Amino acid sequence: MEMTNEEIHEINRRRTFAIISHPDAGKTTLTEKFLLYGGVINQAGSVKGKATSKHAVSDWMEIEKERGISVTSSVLQFNYRGFCINILDTPGHQDFSEDTYRTLMAADSAVMVIDASKGVEAQTRKLFKVCVMRRIPIFTFINKLDRDALDTFTLLDDIEKELGIATCPINWPLGSGKNFKGIFDRKRNEVITYSETMKGTKEAKTEIIPLSEKDKLTDKIARDIYENLLNEIELLDGAGVDFDLEDVKAGILSPVFFGSALQNFGIGEFLKYFLEMSTTPLPRQADCGLINPEQADFSAFVFKIQANMNKAHRDRIAFMRICSGKYEAGMEVRHIQGGRNIRLMQPQQMMASERKTLTQCYAGDIIGVFDPGIFAIGDTLSVPDKELRYEGIPTFAPEHFARVRQIDTMKRKQFVKGISQIAQEGSIQIFQEPSGGMEEIIVGVVGILQFDVLKHRLEKEYNVEIKLENLPYEHIRWVVKSETAADRLTGTSDMKKVVDLKGNLLLLFINAWSIRMTLERNEGLELSEFGT
Repeated sequence: MEMTNEEIHEINRRRTFAIISHPDAGKTTLTEKFLLYGGVINQAGSVKGKATSKHAVSDWMEIEKERGISVTSSVLQFNYRGFCINILDTPGHQDFSEDTYRTLMAADSAVMVIDASKGVEAQTRKLFKVCVMRRIPIFTFINKLDRDALDTFTLLDDIEKELGIATCPINWPLGSGKNFKGIFDRKRNEVITYSETMKGTKEAKTEIIPLSEKDKLTDKIARDIYENLLNEIELLDGAGVDFDLEDVKAGILSPVFFGSALQNFGIGEFLKYFLEMSTTPLPRQADCGLINPEQADFSAFVFKIQANMNKAHRDRIAFMRICSGKYEAGMEVRHIQGGRNIRLMQPQQMMASERKTLTQCYAGDIIGVFDPGIFAIGDTLSVPDKELRYEGIPTFAPEHFARVRQIDTMKRKQFVKGISQIAQEGSIQIFQEPSGGMEEIIVGVVGILQFDVLKHRLEKEYNVEIKLENLPYEHIRWVVKSETAADRLTGTSDMKKVVDLKGNLLLLFINAWSIRMTLERNEGLELSEFGT
């Protein structure tokens, strides 16, 4: 059965992208302004602002509201100018970077938000490497031009040197901070003038003036700023990289845009060009080859699991990226890893903690499905008569470890359920002694702030209090192959053997040199930094 022209059109109008940034670069504010343009929300509200108690739509977890940070990825969909846009909003804080890694697996492109006063920061570098690894197109939005910024050429040079990607400015800023007067659209040869946005309004008041109208422009933006712009344009045209859409799609050239998300200036221009340049849903690699989105057979993979999005229902949602075909409510699908056919009842699209039940959705869409505890990150779903597996999503090695102690041992059942469910989401990893069940639990995390989130969620969502005892381990390796039984593996005095939730054997080390020594002492032993 082939897809109809109407169904192919539905797939081709989808744009699915992730927004990545260092903390405080303005990513959540930018996301919120996209939703304003899409008509999803009617009023802008700052996450941390005192002027309003409203929180950004994408920040729904209690701890996020308390601290003003995003700790989980939100999935937001809206329609704009004939396109159906799926935004994957990711945590900016580096302690939650693993959630961002997984989310990037579900995106077709990434929007990198950079603070104009700071340039490329450590977390931006880390996330960018994942984009390069996946070879996905990267669009750069340099934010906060309404504050004093670094020199524009310095910013571009910073991106090229730090991230190793060529840049092509699509527009160009006129000053910054108190002297920020607007942006110059290089393609249309026009200046879009800037004035501060009135609180709560959708767009900044702007005026579009052709560059050729010198008198009108110098009245509006001052002669010295106009002349400086002409010099910068000349320099840019002579020494800059030419725009090449194929290079953008290959992930080796990043189109750069400037503006202020807080003042809602430059957002409409960015969206317009982004929709012209970004790609339709991309093919995905499976064990049987590349799967094209326009193939009629439905297929998808799970990239995120989130428990208790609605505390009243104690539910668990599996987020899936649809890779091919079309999903219709009530259809039977094959859960490959589970080895059985199931019906995905009431697939939903999320507007943060609000939900909309769908009757149909297409390749490129992200859907949330009620999970009774059968799904794991990386699982594949397909039509019942087709066996295929999408590439697994790697588990990143934790960098911090702690032993978990229950304060009230009478709540053992809630404790085991809570910590197991949170671990299945992938934000923490739990390990135990190879011999015994859940008597002693060790938690591993990528960033130490995850420990705070674990304590907070166990208390608020499962009514369980815990104490965490930090452990000195800094290195972890999965045992890929061993010719020696687990109990007879010879290690060093600082090595500890544990197993993960899937029963895989792992080794924890305090010192890096112990890894090499353990390999030397056990012939045929193979270790890996990643789990699957």
